Amino acid sequence: MKIGVFLLVLALFWVLPGEAQTVPQSVRTTQAPAPIGPYSQAVWAGTTLYVSGQIGLDPGTGQLASADLKTETTRVMENLRAVLNAAGLDFRHVVKVTIYLRDLTDFAAVNEQYGTYFREPFPARETVQVARLPRDARLEISCVAIK
Repeated sequence: MKIGVFLLVLALFWVLPGEAQTVPQSVRTTQAPAPIGPYSQAVWAGTTLYVSGQIGLDPGTGQLASADLKTETTRVMENLRAVLNAAGLDFRHVVKVTIYLRDLTDFAAVNEQYGTYFREPFPARETVQVARLPRDARLEISCVAIK
């Protein structure tokens, strides 16, 4: 009986995907703003990259690019690009996006700018309105990408 249990356990470990057996690895770049808390810019879990939410902080100055919504959206997307590039990926690898807006009436303007960064097949996405964002940003965007 003991040998049967041993073989069953061994078989389970043998067929588990490699992703389940890897330790997450963080991604860091100076081309995007440094985290403003205890989190990573992105984390690899197997072949999946989870990119933390980016706001429109300029990585050089640490200041919010808040001249207008288009400028802020562009800065957010460029920050995402920098993190993806640091991981050896680009927007073609993104499969899921979450957009957080301080004001949902900004949806069309953000969507127009956001759309210039993606081609078909577009990633899955949701957009939600939130009460407040870090540094009083108007938007924050996170994403999930695959290798």
